[in-house]
Amino acid sequence: MTDVDMIVIGAGAIGLACAAELARRGHETYVLESARAIGTGTSSRNSEVIHAGLYYRTGSLRHRLCVSGRRKLYAYLAQHTIPHKRTGKLIVSTDPSQQETLESLFAQGRHNDVEGLRMLSASEARKLEPRLRCDTALLSEETGLIDSHTFMATLRNELEDHGGNVLFDATVLEMRILPDGRFELSVGGREPYTITTRHLINSAGLHAHGLAARMEGYDTSLLPGFKLAKGNYFSCQSRPSFSRLIYPVPVVGGLGIHVTLDLAGQMRFGPDVEWLDHNDPDRVDYHVDPERSESFYEAVRAYWPGLPDGAIVPDYSGCRPKLAGPNEPAADFRIDGPALHGYEGLVHLFGIESPGLTSSLAIADHVADALRTYPV
Repeated sequence: MTDVDMIVIGAGAIGLACAAELARRGHETYVLESARAIGTGTSSRNSEVIHAGLYYRTGSLRHRLCVSGRRKLYAYLAQHTIPHKRTGKLIVSTDPSQQETLESLFAQGRHNDVEGLRMLSASEARKLEPRLRCDTALLSEETGLIDSHTFMATLRNELEDHGGNVLFDATVLEMRILPDGRFELSVGGREPYTITTRHLINSAGLHAHGLAARMEGYDTSLLPGFKLAKGNYFSCQSRPSFSRLIYPVPVVGGLGIHVTLDLAGQMRFGPDVEWLDHNDPDRVDYHVDPERSESFYEAVRAYWPGLPDGAIVPDYSGCRPKLAGPNEPAADFRIDGPALHGYEGLVHLFGIESPGLTSSLAIADHVADALRTYPV
């Protein structure tokens, strides 16, 4: 049995950001990762979009951490020369019934202190993107793209530079709260072991809820709801037609099937929202059904009528750890620290879906601040 100061479960973008920040603050920090590489889960199955922060309820964690995190992220990316691009995006209305929603988004963004927002007429939007069809559009100049893998590798390097480490093939099987306030973890892998820690950050992504539910001594009535929603992506085989991201007005459970780009300018579409009939992350099938392309063509042609037949092919999919189900209001992030459950040194991260990647550095600060009154 080994006793350490700080353990973070999960080597995705959030876990690595938390670990790097805690190590900078002087904590002996280890990350336990069930896979054999960093960022193999949700962090590698998203749009790699840097969100501006206009969609989220003013004052919510998603609002505050997205706006703060986006500003921190752009500065961090520039400092470490990590590939990224401030592309901007257009959110478009293609039907008069959507106009009120678009105007509400604009007002929400202004309330959220988001910079670079501007309402555009159809002709103004087409001057920016000639192939676009819309009635009106909302320009978000602060939206961008990130090379998430280089970002995560940089965070890992920072962790190691400050004396921390990522332990791979380290699946956490059981957790328990000890009488002295420490936490004991049983870890599987090729050579199973037990480890104790004074501080524990549960950043296990899709598995965070299940781990907390199995934590011996933890009050499970404190856990939020949990629902899985898959998002599918299709790549576009035709030449790029847009230089900015193109989004429709939001839909229940997501932001709608949008045109996103990679840093080389290649287009892809997605994600859609496919609610799963189970809540088991180990049963998620990441195969993209080619038959879903019909709904993608319909959605994209609402704002890009020129999408050619046969231009899209299945690409990849991801899964969102939702805290609310279909037709329910979108849930906020849950960062459950000592103020909620009373255990010094314990933080659970639940429902960290979009804009989690954008918010990662701000989430790390939030988590570290929740523990700052406890000794190093």
